[in-house]
Amino acid sequence: MSSPSRRLQTKPVITCLKTFLISYSLIFWLTGVILLAVGVWGKVRLESFFSLASDKSTNAPYVLIGTGAIIVIFGLFGCLATCRGSPWMLKLYAMFLILVFLAELVAGISGFVFRHEIKDILHVSFKSAMDKYDGTSSQSHTLDTIQTSLECCGSVNYTDWENTGYFKSKGIPKSCCKESDVCPLDDLKNPDKAAKVVFPEGCFSKVSNKMESNLGIIAGISFGIAFFQLIGVFLACCLSRYITNNHEVSGFLEFLYDPGFIQVF
Repeated sequence: MSSPSRRLQTKPVITCLKTFLISYSLIFWLTGVILLAVGVWGKVRLESFFSLASDKSTNAPYVLIGTGAIIVIFGLFGCLATCRGSPWMLKLYAMFLILVFLAELVAGISGFVFRHEIKDILHVSFKSAMDKYDGTSSQSHTLDTIQTSLECCGSVNYTDWENTGYFKSKGIPKSCCKESDVCPLDDLKNPDKAAKVVFPEGCFSKVSNKMESNLGIIAGISFGIAFFQLIGVFLACCLSRYITNNHEVSGFLEFLYDPGFIQVF
């Protein structure tokens, strides 16, 4: 009679694990939605900034959007696997979570280790774009977009424009103006007067300072999300094991109480 007792004991455990795993999968699905939103935001607001680092548009927003979409799909897959109680689907879900964990861990460590190199590349690229600024090229329009959308001027501050060829002929670009209708050309050619009508903070300084000030929070959230995948792996593997064991017990009981088997004895 130990087998029926064992079967009765596993049913509440399976129900409990299913509840936890469905809740986890919904949270996992929500992180995918957040990544999608961040990717779209990055595409709209920050792509122009990162595109200065290369001649072509950056793929970073598309990576976030693609990753978010995959997580959304597998989050739903996890819910389906849990509801159906399929061991092979649960194992596949656990394998995917392990891959996500490893990818996030590698990306997080790489970003932290090479953060200064990335900042240097962006800084040099921004300064190079300022030196080549003519107000008409595509790179110049990109620079204007950055300064207007982020409400900043220059790299470190607005005085960086004094060392460019554009300043000698036309002054500071109008994209630096706080209000375009109250920004006369004479003021843009005079650094002292320009201080009152342009954004005081530099674009690179603004972005890097915000990132540095929130680096601990960003790192904590990133590694927290990464290790969060291990909880899903544990739940999926445990549920798969309990369901498999429960099926084996059920099969044994069906064989044990089969009329043909009883007649043999």
